[in-house]
Amino acid sequence: MGCLTACTDFVEVDLPKNLISTESIYKDASMANSAIRAVYYQMRTSGLVSGDGLNVSMGLYTDELDYYLLDREEALENYQNHTVQSDDLIVADLWDSAYTQIYTVNGVITNVESSLDLTLEDKNQFKGEALFVRSYLHLLLVELFGDIPYVTETDYLVNRDVKRAPRALVYSHIIRDLNLAVDLLPDEDISGERIRPYAAVAEAVLARAYLYSQQWDLAEAMADRVVTKFGSLEPDLNKVFLKEASGTIWQFKPNADGNNTGEGKRFIFTTVPPFDVAMNDLLFDAFEPGDLRQSSWIKEVSNATNTETWYHAFKYKESGNTDSSLEYSVQLRLAELYLIRAEARAHLGDISGAQADINVVRNRAGLNNTTAITLDELLDAILQERRVELFTEQGHRWFDLKRMGKAAEILAPIKPNWKDTHILLPVPDLELTLNPNLLPQNEGY
Repeated sequence: MGCLTACTDFVEVDLPKNLISTESIYKDASMANSAIRAVYYQMRTSGLVSGDGLNVSMGLYTDELDYYLLDREEALENYQNHTVQSDDLIVADLWDSAYTQIYTVNGVITNVESSLDLTLEDKNQFKGEALFVRSYLHLLLVELFGDIPYVTETDYLVNRDVKRAPRALVYSHIIRDLNLAVDLLPDEDISGERIRPYAAVAEAVLARAYLYSQQWDLAEAMADRVVTKFGSLEPDLNKVFLKEASGTIWQFKPNADGNNTGEGKRFIFTTVPPFDVAMNDLLFDAFEPGDLRQSSWIKEVSNATNTETWYHAFKYKESGNTDSSLEYSVQLRLAELYLIRAEARAHLGDISGAQADINVVRNRAGLNNTTAITLDELLDAILQERRVELFTEQGHRWFDLKRMGKAAEILAPIKPNWKDTHILLPVPDLELTLNPNLLPQNEGY
């Protein structure tokens, strides 16, 4: 049974209203196109990579954001305070929405492969996109939850009893799917707006997967491939998050023209105290003197007497509608690929190459070249650059602290409830009840 039919899937959710039933799709490319576009709609509006996703929850979990609605949304307060439990609503949504989206793209793969009406070119495009989405979501899930199911089926009877796979095996599946996606996807962006995956998008996430799994030579080679294709960063920091910015690799288009981003809506405020989240002072103070990212990507708002000041992320400049959409939600940027290549090169002993990549990012921000020369110094410099370059984007700060072994060192002094078991989120209680094969629960929950 395909994933787009009106049946109860393995995560027990209703069929999204904008999806097309299996019986009506794959008769031609336009219908298959509608099916895959529906997946991007889901990703943009809910779950891991939405404007209210990891950029908020993991920003609070680390040292990026503070939460001010302490009497209204207890779930987010739990992330700031490190009191997340296995019945947490946000944990449940992150898991559920991701696997719903995975389930959907698995159906796309199944139906594309069996279609007699699509051309080979169309089959490759749609299957490549679906494989990319599947691997990308699993990559985020495995870093949040540790051992997880790598789901490739659409059969409810199979998925309801799925088991967790070891992290290393999950990564092998992620890398396999990404390599397949690279082979299937076109070299050129068919959308013209970088809103649909093409080969470089899969290559960028593949570089990240190699980095996260400490395959330095492969991470360096794949990041180099993407950097070579794109070349220079967008030079104007105030234009980095505009929809036409040259350094954008992949982004989500708003649902309607004139809409902008969930990120802008969530982060920007004009009155104080803030009504939602604000930037942690530690992040504001982390910028070096003269770093143009601080003045371009952060905005301060003071009270009427100018006795108190708060800060918000100002990467996205629009918090509401405009005559036409000015900003799309950026998922992958070239700056990350320079920093991936820098880190891989550092581990490979290419000191000058690592320095050069760090300097590309620093110089764009108005800073002098790095003085780091040893491996430890280079890794510290890269962690710092990732902190001030990628803040409030898709949970990068959490993933970086976690994989570089810095989470306890950085967070324990500022999070009184920190425990080493917080390195993983809990598997949602409901999922364990529905499928005992997901046991045991992560330690500490």
